[in-house]
Amino acid sequence: MARRPVYDIDLQAFWQDPYPDLARLRAEAPVAYVPQLDAVLVTRRDDIFREEKRIDVFSSDQPGGLMTRLMGQNMMRKDGDAHMKERKAIFPTVSPKTVKQHWLAQFHVATAQILEDLAPLGQCDLVRDYAMPVSAEALKVVTGLTRMRAEEMDAVSQGMIDGCANYAGDPAVEARCHESTRLIDAHINEMWEEPAEAGAYSLLRVQQAAGLPEDQIRANIKLAISGGQNEPRDAIAGTVWALLQNPDQLEAIRTGEASWMQAFEEYARWISPIGMSPRRVARPYDLHDVDLAPEERVFFMFGSGNRDERVFAKPDAYDIHQDISAAISFGAGPHFCAGAWISRALIAEVALPMLFERLPDLALAGKACFGGWAFRGPLALPVVWKSCS
Repeated sequence: MARRPVYDIDLQAFWQDPYPDLARLRAEAPVAYVPQLDAVLVTRRDDIFREEKRIDVFSSDQPGGLMTRLMGQNMMRKDGDAHMKERKAIFPTVSPKTVKQHWLAQFHVATAQILEDLAPLGQCDLVRDYAMPVSAEALKVVTGLTRMRAEEMDAVSQGMIDGCANYAGDPAVEARCHESTRLIDAHINEMWEEPAEAGAYSLLRVQQAAGLPEDQIRANIKLAISGGQNEPRDAIAGTVWALLQNPDQLEAIRTGEASWMQAFEEYARWISPIGMSPRRVARPYDLHDVDLAPEERVFFMFGSGNRDERVFAKPDAYDIHQDISAAISFGAGPHFCAGAWISRALIAEVALPMLFERLPDLALAGKACFGGWAFRGPLALPVVWKSCS
């Protein structure tokens, strides 16, 4: 009989800092059942990279999963042709061509206005006052929900990702998630009958044009908001923090020896904003001599794989000069993040360079606190600069 490693965690400590437990799991039990999460965790990079592609074993179709129950069955929770059909339908929104020719200019305009309002203040919480609205204003135009306030976009996204990570079953967290999805539906209702030429490239419009059923359109917009707000928000603020902690690396970017894209992608490896992706075991399978039974829940731990000592030279360090070509920050298989091009453009071509150009003397003004394991990022980041008009 195959051995069945069991690994216990302290949920609060794991939320505050998952990396010590993940390192121990990689070393001692790379496939292990964690009772507190009621899931089997797969923690080594090469295992995740290989096994995520086995959709006949590790299915994204999870009828009883938290995301499906709370948000509807979006394209992320489908496999094979069903998944690819919806992925093809949204491609006009997320394609590199659309990003370059349509979204980038709008991202620049919105970010410039946010910086114009911030510059005279001389200080702010970079998460709340810069990263959050930059991400939200971008997501408003991408989804087509342009009448939603930035603060509301951030709140509904947080409500949903908290709900999708609510494996402890906290009823208050679930209630906030339901309220978030209700508010999104209300905004979709408001924009549903707008003229098609208004936001023609938005996620709402391209899905309508593709003839997707209304429930699928709504579910996919909720999916986009759940990851498309917190991931750029956390990566913008986190990368700024990492660069201010490592001024030599910031200087390398300023002198052209390195790029803003390197800074962002190294941060996304080091502290993966999306640290986990769940799967349902579809058939009996053996992985590292561990029996996996049908209907079990498996978590592919991207945040752990991105710190795998077997793959990366400096797994626990932020170093924009190291080789991170093996990083799996956006996934590894057929569910590779569809919004990756948008995220890279928003962060590396807009948010980071415009911030440091407008506020060249930006400095940390206190400690940054981080939280999360399924989704991880800075909770607050106090910064200062010489106020300027």
